[in-house]
Amino acid sequence: MGPQRDTSWRIDAHHHVWDLAVRDLPWTRDIPVLNRSFGMADLRPHLRKAGIGATVVVQTSALAEETTDLLALAARDEHVRAVVGWTDVTDPGIGEALDRLGGGPGGAALAGIRHAVQDEPDLQWLHRDEVRRGLKAIGAAGLVYELLVRPDQLAMAVKVVEDLPEVSFVIDHAGNPEIAPDALAPWAALMGRLGRRPNVAVKLSGLVTRSPAPHTPFLAAYADVLLDRLGPERVMFGSDWPVCLLAASYDRTVAVAASLTARLSPSEQAQVHGGTAARWYRMNGRR
Repeated sequence: MGPQRDTSWRIDAHHHVWDLAVRDLPWTRDIPVLNRSFGMADLRPHLRKAGIGATVVVQTSALAEETTDLLALAARDEHVRAVVGWTDVTDPGIGEALDRLGGGPGGAALAGIRHAVQDEPDLQWLHRDEVRRGLKAIGAAGLVYELLVRPDQLAMAVKVVEDLPEVSFVIDHAGNPEIAPDALAPWAALMGRLGRRPNVAVKLSGLVTRSPAPHTPFLAAYADVLLDRLGPERVMFGSDWPVCLLAASYDRTVAVAASLTARLSPSEQAQVHGGTAARWYRMNGRR
């Protein structure tokens, strides 16, 4: 049973949950839409309406405790099939830290690690020796490394993908490009470089919040670049809920993604909306 034939394998490859009573998120304080707790009970009705049977929950805090909580969530929740957590990439003992996370409750769901590189002022951060060592350890553990970068860091991210072919990478939110006519060509050139590297996939996520309304006309050119440069088998849909609520409801975000992939064949659409994530996050065989 392949993911493209089973609606339970329609996957949202990128969303968050947080409980502000447990852990503060300072960046939400001045954003009323996001300055509250969001849990799976809030998301579940939308997943069922969209026919999405599995999700990937992604870290929001640079705290190992949050990753432990997300893994425990995966152990008990019917939808959460994979976790992208956080650990200190520069820690010389990162291998042991990954073993601890993977050996705890829900540890089998640990599929990747992410750090908010976008918050690092150093444009060479990914090129530091201690970071490269950590990325190699993540790859050796069979996990993906998710790259969350600013537009001015995307070239650095592409270079690290090229330099470390033994590590599997996922680029979050298509690299957070500027959505403007004069920004398309330089971003597309970087996507072309990624297209030549089999160790990377890209998320069709986060773009709704970066684009002026109406969303689809502005985003179609960007989606077409992703699909043409990398192919549907290396592009995956993610809602970026609840951050997407800054621009659109969950249902609207799903509808925009469907419109952006409507030109694809049914089997290609199934890759973007499930198959790619199932492979990259090793979800086949999980409950």
